[in-house]
Amino acid sequence: MLKKISFALFDSGETILGALVFSTFFPLYITNYLDTKIYTFLYGISFGISFILALILGKVADEKGLRKGFFLLFSILTTLSGIALYLFYKSIYLALFVFILMAIFHQQTIVFYNSMLVSFEDKGFTSGLGVAFGYVGSAISLIFLAKLLKIPDVFLISAVIFLFLSFPSFLFLENPKVKTKVSIKEIIKERDFLFTIISILSLTEVANTLIAVMGIYLREVYRFEDFLIYRIIGISAIGGVIGGIFWGYLSDRFRVEKIFLLGFFLWIFFLILLPFIPADFVYFIGFLAGFSLSHIWTVSRILLIEKFPEKQVSTRMSFLSLTERIASTTGLVVWSFLLLITDNNFKLSAFLMILFPIAGLCFYRVSYKKHFKT
Repeated sequence: MLKKISFALFDSGETILGALVFSTFFPLYITNYLDTKIYTFLYGISFGISFILALILGKVADEKGLRKGFFLLFSILTTLSGIALYLFYKSIYLALFVFILMAIFHQQTIVFYNSMLVSFEDKGFTSGLGVAFGYVGSAISLIFLAKLLKIPDVFLISAVIFLFLSFPSFLFLENPKVKTKVSIKEIIKERDFLFTIISILSLTEVANTLIAVMGIYLREVYRFEDFLIYRIIGISAIGGVIGGIFWGYLSDRFRVEKIFLLGFFLWIFFLILLPFIPADFVYFIGFLAGFSLSHIWTVSRILLIEKFPEKQVSTRMSFLSLTERIASTTGLVVWSFLLLITDNNFKLSAFLMILFPIAGLCFYRVSYKKHFKT
């Protein structure tokens, strides 16, 4: 159990770092001095660099058995970048450069962190526990730390918290020692793998868009005050904690491709239901949102480990990281387009997002057609 808790604590620390630095304080700070378009462009470029670097290093890690080594290296580099951000925040361009490096290091850490799941027998429960701890970290960040911290202290404190919660993983997680030759070209040619990645992307598009616009949706549709919005988001965190454990448990006891399949129907049900929920029942929607979000975070990484060669886990996890980065951008672009064509009809726009899980389901069924026959 010590290994599982160590794995989960890292997820919590990573979520706190992401919520405070990447999602909140640094973007709000830097855009006071730099055009938002420049910031978002450079941040977007960092995603591409991260993916290419993850592919290269993932191949090295799979061939040399260096997964934990890279995990340690990039965790420490992420921490040092946070400290550097604290020291150099007044120099805008230097701070932006450090932040971009931090984002790249952070993404590498996630790739090799996910790869560490190979060492666990009950991978589903371990993954779900990590997701549950991540939701706890997110709640702590938004409810307590965000109110207490200010720039530049938030950069230093977030980095220290991240390192502190990562330390048990450094000590107790085992390095997956499996090694194999990896051909990135051959992986890219695998239809089943690419269709699986596309299907994961389809759900991640909905998930990331929901996270980004939930507060705005509640304000525009229900005219809720901020304190009610925060409460509903808090309820969604509870749904995420319960969902992480639930989906992890199911993933260990049933075929993971069938558990992942449930996610498409869960999101379709959610998006059909969402426009018709009255204000009195909106807490249920908050809980269901968190419960649905925890499915994709818990099950997707288990799916890649269980259904594709685990000796290539780091290389393949780099593609999972890519889906996160793509979804963070394109989901919001699509959402903006839907609002445009519906004349800012939030309910209809949310319903039209149903196209993502439907398309993903089609790709997934083609990819795993043989599994649905058994």
